[in-house]
Amino acid sequence: MRRSVVFLLIVIACLLSACSSLGADVLLGRDIHFSAPQLQAQLDRKFPRDYKKLGGLLNLSLLNPRLSLPGGGRLRLELDIGIGGPGTASRSPSGHFALESGLRFDAGTHGLHLDNPEIVSVDVPALGGMMNDSARSMLNSWLLDYAREEPVYRLDDSTYGRIASRRIERVDIDASQITLRMD
Repeated sequence: MRRSVVFLLIVIACLLSACSSLGADVLLGRDIHFSAPQLQAQLDRKFPRDYKKLGGLLNLSLLNPRLSLPGGGRLRLELDIGIGGPGTASRSPSGHFALESGLRFDAGTHGLHLDNPEIVSVDVPALGGMMNDSARSMLNSWLLDYAREEPVYRLDDSTYGRIASRRIERVDIDASQITLRMD
């Protein structure tokens, strides 16, 4: 009897240490699950982002990302926009915009990238509440570059190592989590 209790305690200790090595990503069966707070934590470390446009005549800052999972296969990302000229700080919000997007996995970056992002709302009071064509063009240009180059979420080396030999079929987004579906 005493041996079985000791054995059971050893098994439980091994299971607990294995669970703690999983990190923030949850691997269940063939799939890996992520929560909105996990993605939000990585976004918080990547912003604010500054961009100089028109040869430095316009400074654009993207600030305060806010991610949500409304469901329907897309996520929602809201950002504040800071607009400044030469020598003018652009870190103060001048307005905000929201986009909705699917996600795709990129093996090269080990990350989840925006997929077919769409700007769904823009409010920039300094521009009369609406975006003019040049500002919308700059925002769309940033959005396409960001979707191509920057992951919204990057898998850590441990998680990527566990899935490196598997093919990711798709990325599902529902109202509570993001799931990488493996083959």
